[in-house]
Amino acid sequence: MATYKKRGYKPETKAEKQEFDEQESTTAEVFSSLDEGASRSEEWVSKNQNYILSTIVVIAICGLGYLAYNQFVVKPKETSAANEMYYPQQYFDQALASATAKDSLFTLALEGADGKYGFLDIIEEYSGTKAANLANYGAGMSYLNMNNYQEAITYLEDFSSEDAILGALAKGGLGDAFMQLDQPSDALGYYEAAVAHSKNEYTTPKFLYKAGVTALEMGDKSKALGFFERIKSEFPKSENANSINAFIGMAKSGE
Repeated sequence: MATYKKRGYKPETKAEKQEFDEQESTTAEVFSSLDEGASRSEEWVSKNQNYILSTIVVIAICGLGYLAYNQFVVKPKETSAANEMYYPQQYFDQALASATAKDSLFTLALEGADGKYGFLDIIEEYSGTKAANLANYGAGMSYLNMNNYQEAITYLEDFSSEDAILGALAKGGLGDAFMQLDQPSDALGYYEAAVAHSKNEYTTPKFLYKAGVTALEMGDKSKALGFFERIKSEFPKSENANSINAFIGMAKSGE
C-alpha cells in the first residue's frame, strides 16, 4: 500500500528506495506527457492561428450584422407595416358592423383606397412581419364573408397565432370555408382544431356547436353527441346552449 512521503524524505531500506524511485519516475513521466501535450496544443494554435482569428472575426461580424439588421431593417419594417394596417383594418371593422355594402367595404379592406394599402398590399410588401401575418387573417376572413372560399382558405392557412381568440377564429373560418365547399370531413377537422386551440366562453361553444352539427350531417351521431354534451355541461350560459337539448335529442335518436 502506497504511503504519503513528506518533503525531504529519504528512503532507509532498499525496498523503500525502489518504491521511491518508481514514484519519482512515474511523476516525471506524467509531467513529461503534459509538457508534450501542451507543446502540441501550442504548435496547433500557432499553425492555425489565422484560421482561428478568421473564424472569430466572422462570428463577430455575423453577430453585429444580425443586430444591425434587426435595428435598422426589421424594426423599421415592422413599424411601417403596423402603421399601414390602420386603414384596411378600419374598412374591415366597418364591413363587419355594416348591414349593407359589406362587399364593397371588404374589397376596400383587401385592396386599399386613396393611396393607402389594403391587406393584400401589406402581405406582399411586408412579408415576414407581424402585420403581414395579421393581414393574412384579415384577407382570409374578408374573402370568407364575400363567399370566395378558395381564397379564404389560401390566406387563413397562411395565418398563425397563439392568441386564444384569433387563432381559434382562423381555424373555425377554415372550417366554414370547407363546409361551404361541401367538404364536411375537412370542415370538422378544423372545427375540432378551433375547439382544441383554446378554451374560452366565446369561441369554444361556438365551434363545438358547428362541429356537432357537421358530425350529425356526416351521420356520426356519437361524435355529435359528445360535442353537444360538452356545450351543455361546460358552457351552459352560452348562446349555443339555448337549444342544445334539441340537438342532444337528435344525436341520441336511433341509438
